[in-house]
Amino acid sequence: AHEVILGYTCANDVTARDQQLSDGQWTRGKGYDTFCPLGPWIVTDLDPNGLDVRTTLHHADGTSEVRQDGNTSQFMHTVGEIVEYVTRVMTLLPGDVILTGTPAGVGPMLPGDRVTVEIEGIGALSNPVVDR
Repeated sequence: AHEVILGYTCANDVTARDQQLSDGQWTRGKGYDTFCPLGPWIVTDLDPNGLDVRTTLHHADGTSEVRQDGNTSQFMHTVGEIVEYVTRVMTLLPGDVILTGTPAGVGPMLPGDRVTVEIEGIGALSNPVVDR
């Protein structure tokens, strides 16, 4: 799998849980514009094993809380296994992105909050929560 992976970046996999649960599938609940920011860049020379992953929710009132704190060593499957599985059911093309999963700790966000996703060796992706 390493030969076909350009690199690694951060992703904020946003979900409208109310719609995801009421629909019984994830297309609408995960498919809105702005629901999967990526960045801050792609790191091409990185071993994805053993990296710390943290998501912090910065509330509009100035307080913050770490919502997710884990390590890629806790993945249920290796990156290679994930790529192998995905390519069994679909063709991947240059530019396609696979999200590998997330540590425990998902939860609600409110307009005015800011979410920061940090991955060791990559950097931090920070985006506002806006009600549209």
